[in-house]
Amino acid sequence: CRFKRLIHAVASTTIQLMARSPDWAKHRRRKAAAKCHVRLDLQTFLPRCAIVDTAGEHDNRRARELCANVQAGEIVILDKAYLDFAHLADLSRRGVFWVTHAKNNLQCRVGRKFQDGAQGNILRDDLIALTIPVVQAVYPVELRRVTARVEVEGELRERVFLTNNVTWSA
Repeated sequence: CRFKRLIHAVASTTIQLMARSPDWAKHRRRKAAAKCHVRLDLQTFLPRCAIVDTAGEHDNRRARELCANVQAGEIVILDKAYLDFAHLADLSRRGVFWVTHAKNNLQCRVGRKFQDGAQGNILRDDLIALTIPVVQAVYPVELRRVTARVEVEGELRERVFLTNNVTWSA
Protein backbone atom coordinates (compact mmCIF):
# COMPACT_ATOMS: atom_id res chain seq x y z
CA CYS A 1 0.00 0.00 0.00
CA ARG A 2 1.40 3.40 -0.91
CA PHE A 3 -0.18 5.09 2.12
CA LYS A 4 1.69 4.98 5.42
CA ARG A 5 -1.50 5.95 7.26
CA LEU A 6 -3.83 3.39 8.73
CA ILE A 7 -6.88 2.99 6.49
CA HIS A 8 -10.21 1.71 7.82
CA ALA A 9 -13.34 0.58 5.96
CA VAL A 10 -16.69 0.83 7.73
CA ALA A 11 -19.61 -1.22 6.45
CA SER A 12 -22.46 -3.41 7.59
CA THR A 13 -24.24 -6.54 6.51
CA THR A 14 -27.64 -7.84 7.44
CA ILE A 15 -27.70 -11.40 8.72
CA GLN A 16 -30.99 -13.23 8.09
CA LEU A 17 -32.21 -15.25 11.08
CA MET A 18 -34.90 -17.86 11.52
CA ALA A 19 -38.40 -16.43 11.86
CA ARG A 20 -38.65 -17.93 15.37
CA SER A 21 -35.94 -15.67 16.71
CA PRO A 22 -36.05 -13.61 19.92
CA ASP A 23 -38.12 -10.40 19.88
CA TRP A 24 -35.01 -8.21 19.52
CA ALA A 25 -34.34 -9.81 16.11
CA LYS A 26 -37.75 -9.03 14.58
CA HIS A 27 -36.88 -7.08 11.46
CA ARG A 28 -40.05 -7.07 9.42
CA ARG A 29 -43.43 -8.66 9.80
CA ARG A 30 -42.31 -12.22 9.02
CA LYS A 31 -38.57 -11.81 9.01
CA ALA A 32 -35.88 -11.75 11.65
CA ALA A 33 -32.40 -10.34 11.23
CA ALA A 34 -29.35 -8.94 12.96
CA LYS A 35 -26.92 -6.41 11.55
CA CYS A 36 -23.15 -6.69 11.83
CA HIS A 37 -21.24 -3.39 11.63
CA VAL A 38 -17.49 -3.74 11.09
CA ARG A 39 -14.49 -1.41 10.98
CA LEU A 40 -11.84 -3.24 8.98
CA ASP A 41 -8.12 -2.38 8.99
CA LEU A 42 -7.31 -2.38 5.25
CA GLN A 43 -3.59 -3.05 5.79
CA THR A 44 -4.10 -6.30 7.70
CA PHE A 45 -7.69 -7.07 6.61
CA LEU A 46 -8.49 -7.76 10.25
CA PRO A 47 -11.50 -6.25 12.05
CA ARG A 48 -10.71 -3.47 14.53
CA CYS A 49 -14.27 -3.17 15.80
CA ALA A 50 -17.47 -5.17 15.29
CA ILE A 51 -20.95 -4.49 16.60
CA VAL A 52 -23.86 -6.90 16.24
CA ASP A 53 -27.20 -5.19 16.70
CA THR A 54 -30.82 -5.29 15.65
CA ALA A 55 -31.41 -4.83 11.93
CA GLY A 56 -34.12 -2.23 12.45
CA GLU A 57 -31.86 0.73 13.28
CA HIS A 58 -30.21 2.85 10.62
CA ASP A 59 -26.49 2.18 10.06
CA ASN A 60 -25.37 5.73 10.82
CA ARG A 61 -26.44 5.25 14.48
CA ARG A 62 -23.36 3.04 14.96
CA ALA A 63 -20.86 5.17 13.01
CA ARG A 64 -19.53 7.07 16.04
CA GLU A 65 -18.91 3.87 18.00
CA LEU A 66 -17.13 2.25 15.06
CA CYS A 67 -14.84 5.26 14.58
CA ALA A 68 -14.26 6.10 18.25
CA ASN A 69 -10.61 4.97 18.31
CA VAL A 70 -9.58 6.26 14.88
CA GLN A 71 -6.60 8.61 15.30
CA ALA A 72 -5.71 11.91 13.60
CA GLY A 73 -4.11 11.35 10.19
CA GLU A 74 -5.86 8.02 9.64
CA ILE A 75 -8.35 7.46 6.81
CA VAL A 76 -11.88 6.07 7.11
CA ILE A 77 -13.79 4.81 4.08
CA LEU A 78 -17.49 4.77 4.93
CA ASP A 79 -20.37 3.09 3.14
CA LYS A 80 -23.00 5.71 2.23
CA ALA A 81 -25.42 4.19 4.74
CA TYR A 82 -23.15 5.77 7.41
CA LEU A 83 -23.49 9.25 5.92
CA ASP A 84 -24.09 11.56 8.88
CA PHE A 85 -22.65 15.05 8.46
CA ALA A 86 -22.46 15.69 12.21
CA HIS A 87 -20.28 12.58 12.57
CA LEU A 88 -18.17 13.55 9.54
CA ALA A 89 -17.65 17.02 11.04
CA ASP A 90 -16.50 15.37 14.26
CA LEU A 91 -14.02 13.19 12.34
CA SER A 92 -12.71 16.28 10.53
CA ARG A 93 -12.25 18.18 13.82
CA ARG A 94 -10.28 15.20 15.15
CA GLY A 95 -7.96 15.30 12.09
CA VAL A 96 -9.31 12.07 10.59
CA PHE A 97 -9.64 11.93 6.80
CA TRP A 98 -12.77 10.31 5.39
CA VAL A 99 -14.21 9.21 2.06
CA THR A 100 -17.79 8.15 1.38
CA HIS A 101 -20.32 7.85 -1.44
CA ALA A 102 -22.66 10.79 -1.90
CA LYS A 103 -26.36 10.13 -1.72
CA ASN A 104 -28.41 10.94 -4.82
CA ASN A 105 -30.31 13.76 -3.09
CA LEU A 106 -27.19 15.70 -2.00
CA GLN A 107 -27.88 19.44 -2.31
CA CYS A 108 -24.82 21.62 -2.70
CA ARG A 109 -23.27 24.62 -4.38
CA VAL A 110 -20.11 24.17 -6.43
CA GLY A 111 -17.27 26.47 -5.45
CA ARG A 112 -13.79 25.99 -6.88
CA LYS A 113 -13.18 23.32 -9.51
CA PHE A 114 -10.04 21.22 -9.09
CA GLN A 115 -10.55 19.84 -12.58
CA ASP A 116 -12.67 21.09 -15.46
CA GLY A 117 -13.82 18.29 -17.76
CA ALA A 118 -13.05 14.58 -17.77
CA GLN A 119 -9.50 13.30 -17.34
CA GLY A 120 -9.40 9.52 -17.61
CA ASN A 121 -11.96 8.01 -15.22
CA ILE A 122 -12.25 11.24 -13.20
CA LEU A 123 -15.25 13.10 -14.61
CA ARG A 124 -15.46 16.00 -12.11
CA ASP A 125 -13.50 17.20 -9.11
CA ASP A 126 -15.11 20.09 -7.23
CA LEU A 127 -15.03 21.88 -3.91
CA ILE A 128 -18.64 22.14 -2.70
CA ALA A 129 -20.67 23.70 0.09
CA LEU A 130 -23.75 21.98 1.47
CA THR A 131 -26.90 24.07 1.01
CA ILE A 132 -29.59 22.51 3.23
CA PRO A 133 -29.60 24.79 6.31
CA VAL A 134 -29.82 21.97 8.88
CA VAL A 135 -26.96 20.05 7.24
CA GLN A 136 -24.93 23.23 6.70
CA ALA A 137 -25.27 24.03 10.40
CA VAL A 138 -23.54 20.76 11.40
CA TYR A 139 -21.04 20.74 8.49
CA PRO A 140 -20.34 24.39 7.58
CA VAL A 141 -16.96 23.73 5.93
CA GLU A 142 -16.52 23.07 2.21
CA LEU A 143 -15.76 19.52 1.16
CA ARG A 144 -14.60 17.80 -1.98
CA ARG A 145 -16.87 15.97 -4.43
CA VAL A 146 -15.24 13.67 -6.99
CA THR A 147 -17.30 12.06 -9.74
CA ALA A 148 -15.55 9.09 -11.31
CA ARG A 149 -16.13 5.98 -13.37
CA VAL A 150 -15.27 2.96 -11.24
CA GLU A 151 -15.50 -0.75 -11.91
CA VAL A 152 -18.50 -2.36 -10.21
CA GLU A 153 -19.28 -6.01 -10.92
CA GLY A 154 -17.12 -5.99 -14.04
CA GLU A 155 -18.42 -2.80 -15.65
CA LEU A 156 -17.60 0.90 -15.36
CA ARG A 157 -20.24 2.90 -13.49
CA GLU A 158 -20.38 6.54 -12.50
CA ARG A 159 -20.03 7.13 -8.74
CA VAL A 160 -19.88 10.31 -6.68
CA PHE A 161 -17.53 10.43 -3.69
CA LEU A 162 -17.20 12.98 -0.90
CA THR A 163 -14.08 13.63 1.18
CA ASN A 164 -12.73 16.19 3.60
CA ASN A 165 -9.22 15.97 2.09
CA VAL A 166 -8.59 18.67 -0.49
CA THR A 167 -4.88 17.92 -1.00
CA TRP A 168 -5.05 14.39 -2.46
CA SER A 169 -4.95 14.03 -6.21
CA ALA A 170 -8.13 12.51 -7.59
